[in-house]
Amino acid sequence: MKNAKKGAAPGEKLVARNPKATQRYELEERLEAGLVLTGSEVKSLRAGRADLEAAFARIENGQVYLHNLYIPPYGPATAFGHDPRRTRKLLLHAGEIEKWSGRITTKGYTLVPVRLYFKGSWVKVELGLGKGKKQGDEREKLKREVDLKEARAAIKGAKAR
Repeated sequence: MKNAKKGAAPGEKLVARNPKATQRYELEERLEAGLVLTGSEVKSLRAGRADLEAAFARIENGQVYLHNLYIPPYGPATAFGHDPRRTRKLLLHAGEIEKWSGRITTKGYTLVPVRLYFKGSWVKVELGLGKGKKQGDEREKLKREVDLKEARAAIKGAKAR
């Protein structure tokens, strides 16, 4: 299967990415979860239409739910349309939910959806366990990148002599 979009592994068809997830959060772990969807939602996703940018995941009553994921209505499916921003249940093992639930409540982490994709015929969402970055982190990151670039240039210049 040929993937036209960046970020898709072999055998996967990328539907949507959340580039702001890595900008706003320091992601430590990632986990793959299934989604409970209706037929019209799957058809809309197959057409490549979804928006993960405002989405977030939350653990409620021992279950994980994805909030604010935008899947637009599928045009031809008029009889059984769906609410574009409804809360969707994520499918995870109980042990994974328990492990992540403890880290979220005690250490101030959050669950961030990173990408939405098809794996075979199944729709999957990749969740990242992240901690919010501070505003100054971006400046420090840029400074480190400039320093690294200068160091590489100095090493390259020394080898050329």
